[in-house]
Amino acid sequence: MRFEVTILGSSSATPIFNRNPTAQILNINEKLYLIDCAEGTQQQMLRFDVKASRIDYIFISHLHGDHYLGLVGLLSSLHLNGRKKALKLYGPAPLKEILDLQLKYSETTLQYPLEFIATTADRRAIILDNQDVIIETIPLNHRIPCTGFFIKQKKRLRKIIREKVEEFNIPVAYFTALKKGRDYEAPDGTIYKNESLTLDSEEPKSYAYCSDTLFGEQYFEQIKDVTLLYHEATFLNDMLERAIQTHHTTALQAAQVALSVNAGKLIIGHFSARYKTLVDLLSEAQSVFPATELAIEGKTFIIS
Repeated sequence: MRFEVTILGSSSATPIFNRNPTAQILNINEKLYLIDCAEGTQQQMLRFDVKASRIDYIFISHLHGDHYLGLVGLLSSLHLNGRKKALKLYGPAPLKEILDLQLKYSETTLQYPLEFIATTADRRAIILDNQDVIIETIPLNHRIPCTGFFIKQKKRLRKIIREKVEEFNIPVAYFTALKKGRDYEAPDGTIYKNESLTLDSEEPKSYAYCSDTLFGEQYFEQIKDVTLLYHEATFLNDMLERAIQTHHTTALQAAQVALSVNAGKLIIGHFSARYKTLVDLLSEAQSVFPATELAIEGKTFIIS
């Protein structure tokens, strides 16, 4: 099963030093999910060969401009390019009012169904449950209501050992039951245990997207043992006072989060415009959590 994330933007409030503000694309079994949509996201999609027409789900963490100001343009482009397929949009309730106002005064009626699902930032909630994944909101502590998103694969069915089922002449009609873990009883009464006929599927992988937030433990339990953690790291730790004032996290603190929740790997992003190069941010995080990488735009991380 394909499960990967491509970074489209890694800057914080403003585009600078060839870094765009926040946007990411999740590819889950060839379905595309967009997380946040800063200005310039469409250009980044073109740059990194992401087909906007394939996006069926968009998630907006909060209503600071560097996380959603590219959204109206993207929705309009999909309309102009003839989209007919429905699109699901998840975000803070006021986002619906913003979109309605923009579309009203541009006299635009989208030619595709746009389903808006409001999120709440005061509690975790399952917002999407399909055949591939379950997605929950992660309540975060920012200056305005803000959520992260926790995406976990569903456990897949067991895998049939082809040579075993052929050896025991097990009918094809029973394969679905085997995949669900059932034993097989032959016509002569012989019981064939499921574990001798199938292999367990891989353990489900997970991805946590922790957008703008003050450092705190309130979300640690929810993302414990996450396979891949993206966490904002706006400042170096010598700017801790500034991070607290603006409800952001330092690179050192992001690494402490990863260590505390036993993450498999950490990606840090949302870098302040004060940093022209990112090597110090990476070094600071790796001093606490060595399995840290930078959210370099265009880079794809396989969640495994």
